[in-house]
Order: sequence, then structure tokens, then C-alpha cells
Amino acid sequence: MSVDMLLSQIFNGLSLFTILALMAIGLAIVFGLMGVINMAHGELMAMGAYMTYLTSVIFSRWLPGVMGASFLVGIVVAFLTTAAFGLLLETVMIRHLYKRPLDTLLATWGVSLILQQVFRQVFGPINVSVPTASWLQGAWSPMPGLDLPLARVFIIALTLAVALGVYLFLFKSRWGLRIRSVMQNRAMAGAAGINTARVDAVTFAVGCGLAGVAGSALTMIASTGPATGQQYIVDAFIVVVFGGVESLIGTFVSAFMIGQMQSLFEMPFSGSMAKAAILLLVIVALYFRPSGLFSIKVRR
Repeated sequence: MSVDMLLSQIFNGLSLFTILALMAIGLAIVFGLMGVINMAHGELMAMGAYMTYLTSVIFSRWLPGVMGASFLVGIVVAFLTTAAFGLLLETVMIRHLYKRPLDTLLATWGVSLILQQVFRQVFGPINVSVPTASWLQGAWSPMPGLDLPLARVFIIALTLAVALGVYLFLFKSRWGLRIRSVMQNRAMAGAAGINTARVDAVTFAVGCGLAGVAGSALTMIASTGPATGQQYIVDAFIVVVFGGVESLIGTFVSAFMIGQMQSLFEMPFSGSMAKAAILLLVIVALYFRPSGLFSIKVRR
């Protein structure tokens, strides 16, 4: 195996890492910080991808002169749309199911099935694609024989920017302080005057909005269909559990490790065998560290 091929596979692993990380960061906020098993998280990613597609269609028809900005606008539209849907979902359904994980799982699974049918009715059963912006076309050649698509390089930068934004939001803002307080001790946070219901709604909305950003990033790598979310939801849960349910750093590192292993294992094995090998390694790791690689110790 040549060095160029190895570097190419590592870069492919980085591309998979970006999707897993964006998907899992939002899921870690909803599942890790709130304890809500949201089976519709994958469909929220697909919703973000469809919103990016709609934005590109609108720009191509009515604003062709600024078509290059459609993807950036699509990211913002995807985040706002999925965050608003998440806020509505939390207000109408999720807040009535806290501390009932099985009921939450079944309810959100039903929401995911409904959303899949809505996508089929509105956009059709055939996958749709978002045209690559002119400034993201082409490749970057850091060395002879190695060409890295600019679209994927941009997505890697987007993932790092989102991770930094989430860190600043959770650890450097007053809302982040409220969220961490409610996560560690809900009763004491409420006694201190924090509106725990509002914090839950904002937390769930932000987690859903990040799924929408993951959907936008996905449009630069693959097409989008009604069942797109189901292809990533299991992997995202594995990433969150493997990294540590309440650790965002663990989620980020876990996404990187699984993305790289998936890419490298596909060289000697098939795609299905690579996934099976990764799942086996995750099971062995969780046997020795049931709380994940980066579990957080808090006083309950």
C-alpha cells in the first residue's frame, strides 16, 4: 500500500469523522446532558439536509448571481429550522416524558417514522443532491499525488468551528452555566432560581439544531433521501456511548477514532465487515470501561 493511498484513506476517515462528530455532538447534548433517547435525531439531520437543498433551489431560481453563498445560507437555515422543530417537539411531547426513557424512545421513534413519510411525500422517494458552490469545487494538493477535495476540507473546518462554538456556549456563557447546573443537580439548580423547564427546551433545541448542521455537511459528501437519517443514527449513538455519555470531548475523540477505523478497515475488509469489527472493538472497550473512554465524575 502506497503512502498516497494511506493518506487518502486517512482523509476519507476525516470526512466520515466530520459527519459523525456533528451528528454525535448534538446527540450528546440531548442524550448525554438531558438523558433523552431521541430516535428522531437522524431525521432531524435529514431535515437539515433537505433545508440546504431547498435553499440551493431558491438561490438557483431567484438569486443565481449569488449562488456561491447558498451553502453558507443553507447551513444557517438548517440550524434554525431544526432548532425550531426541536423546540416545538420538546414543548409538545418530550417535556411530558422526562424520566421515562422507554416512552421517550418509542415516541421519538414514531416521530422519525412520521418524518420519513413526510419527506417522501414532499421531496419524493428519490435522493436529491445539492450542487457544490463554485468556491468549493476543485481540490487542494498539499503534496504530489494527493488531492484533497475543497468541499471536504471546508466541512472539516466547519466541524472544528462548531465544536469550538459548542464549547464556548457550554463553558463560557451564562446559558451554558445554567445547562451544566441543571445537568449535575436539577433540584439545586431550581432552588437557585434557574428555570429548569426553559433550560431543557433550549438544550434540546440546540442539540436538534446541530443535527441540522450535520445534515448540511452531509450534502457535500452524499445525496439525501427519506431514509438518510437511519444510516447514521446507530453510529452516532455508538460514538456518544463509546466516548462517554456526558463528555463532549469524549464524543469528539470517539468520532475521530471510529471514523478513522472505519476508513482504514475498509481497505482489507468490506464495508459491512469493517462496521462489525468496529462494533466488536467498541464492545470490548466498554467491557473494561462501561462509562466510556472519557466519563465525567459528578456528585449525584
